[in-house]
Amino acid sequence: MPTSRPSLPQRPPPRTVSITGVGAYVPQRILSNADLERMVETSNDWITTRTGIRERRLAAENEATSDMAVEAARRAMTNAGVTADQIDLIIVATITPDRLFPSTACIVQDRIGAVRAAAFDLEAACSGFVYTLEVGSQFVASHTYNTVLIIGAEKMSAFVDWTDRNTCVLFGDGAGAAVLQHRPGSHGLLMTCLGSDGGKSELLQVPGGGSACPATIDSVSKKLHFLRMDGKETFKNAVNAMVSAAQEVLGRCGVTVDQLACIIPHQANQRIMSAVADRLGAREDQLYVNVDRYGNTSAASVAIALDEALSQGRIKAGDLVLLVVFGAGLTWGAALIEW
Repeated sequence: MPTSRPSLPQRPPPRTVSITGVGAYVPQRILSNADLERMVETSNDWITTRTGIRERRLAAENEATSDMAVEAARRAMTNAGVTADQIDLIIVATITPDRLFPSTACIVQDRIGAVRAAAFDLEAACSGFVYTLEVGSQFVASHTYNTVLIIGAEKMSAFVDWTDRNTCVLFGDGAGAAVLQHRPGSHGLLMTCLGSDGGKSELLQVPGGGSACPATIDSVSKKLHFLRMDGKETFKNAVNAMVSAAQEVLGRCGVTVDQLACIIPHQANQRIMSAVADRLGAREDQLYVNVDRYGNTSAASVAIALDEALSQGRIKAGDLVLLVVFGAGLTWGAALIEW
């Protein structure tokens, strides 16, 4: 006689996921365009005209990606009113980890005392924070975890060739974090769209340091461990991908651009952000922009901007907020949030 199967518990229906706290950290050291004029053949006018960047923050020599991530995490936890022992999972988005392994998330887990938390890193370059937002939200929505800490943190200055004027003027260091939880009565994260195109991976990359090109005297002498970018092609792909991702999440939610209280694009370049806004039909005053003060902080970019927009009162309860990003991979994404 066949034995009967035991009855299995039914998984509860998915629940909504909200950002209950945000925090950010930027280093103290400021590198201005005037400073760069003394380092490479460039000018303040050349940089601001092409990028909108006037200054950026650089981490101290003894300040690692994990140090900045920890500071941002602590501020987000304070704002969310959660303690370290309540955190179930930590996800760090970064392309500048402290080491190849172990993950920076594990270092953060130890430093903040989140002894119950699982931890891992996620690599999606400048799209990393939106990727972690979607991945982290799935754990909360499915009831797997109640409290997830997501962090975008980068020490881009460690991977920039300071003799390459086309790239060294663009990047800065910093970190931003958010706590994800279910908030009864709130819709929270409404929709996310993620995308990638690995066929264009060479447009923006660090060629050396991985298994395909391990560190050797030759790879170091050829500067293969520094960032390389095809700026023209990256610009074109960034605008197209960000517009497409934004239109997809808005369309799937039946939301029009004029209903958005705040649009936070990846802070890579003022011209990219303005082009995206123009093609979406958005007003410039709907955009939150801080690229002039921080440059491109990669995965930390939209997280730092989100923290600032909240602290400045640009976002209030019930507002619709759009995050839209683009990065190496190529990767891109958009997230629509009801605050």
